[in-house]
Amino acid sequence: MALLELQGITAGYDKNMILRDFHLSVSRGDFVSLLGSSGCGKTTTLRLIAGFNAPVSGSILFDGRDITNVPLHRRNFGFVFQSYALFPHMTVFDNVAFGLKMRKTDRRETEKRVMEMLELVDLKGFERRYPREMSGGQRQRVALARAMVIRPELMLFDEPLSNLDAKLRVKMRVEIRRIQQELGFTAIYVTHDQEECFAISDQVAIMNGGVIEQMDTPAHIYTRPRTEFIARFVGFENFLNLQRRGGVLLLENGQPLSVPEAPGTGDTFKACIRPEDIQIAPEGESLENPLQGEVMVTTFLGRNVQYNVSTPLGEIVCSSAQEHVYSIGSRVTLGLSGNKIILIEARPNS
Repeated sequence: MALLELQGITAGYDKNMILRDFHLSVSRGDFVSLLGSSGCGKTTTLRLIAGFNAPVSGSILFDGRDITNVPLHRRNFGFVFQSYALFPHMTVFDNVAFGLKMRKTDRRETEKRVMEMLELVDLKGFERRYPREMSGGQRQRVALARAMVIRPELMLFDEPLSNLDAKLRVKMRVEIRRIQQELGFTAIYVTHDQEECFAISDQVAIMNGGVIEQMDTPAHIYTRPRTEFIARFVGFENFLNLQRRGGVLLLENGQPLSVPEAPGTGDTFKACIRPEDIQIAPEGESLENPLQGEVMVTTFLGRNVQYNVSTPLGEIVCSSAQEHVYSIGSRVTLGLSGNKIILIEARPNS
């Protein structure tokens, strides 16, 4: 049975409904990320779970109990904010101890648990400092310790690393994942950073327009997107229209496309492939699923060069190592590797 379930949730602000008939299921011990662009509903979902907002309709179940109308302070959830939300006039010790004091935990137990948390987040010896005397990464670890010290049944993270520089973000996401695995708590993590959430999550729910387009393991989403939206989100840039005729998949120019496995149903598809999975060679060379074209733009990307190639099927983006660089105007053959092509059943307006 799922630890947390959102069932048929409709929610929003004033007359603007952001979630409609929304469903989410989270298993005990999982680290689940809600990923998507601004306005997709991920923060609204997190605030509903935390108890900051109430849904217009639907139910929120936790460990089999209906908590839809349970107030925030009675949910025993830890929350790590984007802005840290530390009390500037309190020491690190008092910031971390705040939740325990509100719960009237006795002094000895409070001191024991606070020091355990500070050691866990590698801040032992910082207990008498104030937030202004600490770096951004240290303040974020104080916020993490404060959320965890109450031993929450669920940890909620609202873009906790967005105020840190790139190098520190990588370090902190490793720390968060290490602590989550060490303590075994269930976590829901909101972010718009794909790399960040794929690196630390057991399950990722990619949201679009108030619904979950796909929820799966990071590896499966990356290699097997179910929709064009998901495919574009995880780095596929090339989309070709296909029709099935007589059991054969045909491109728009009538050329057959060879793939290891075609879907069993439907007659209209989109083939998607990443730039790095397309071979490029001089015109006339024999390649798998060949397309002839002309290089229109070249872009230096460090180890690779990206090419925008004009073909009879439209512009194709590919990239390759720098052993051979093709200049603008070069006639080339592109090879679409069949085992790298993902077929998505076309939707009416996709």
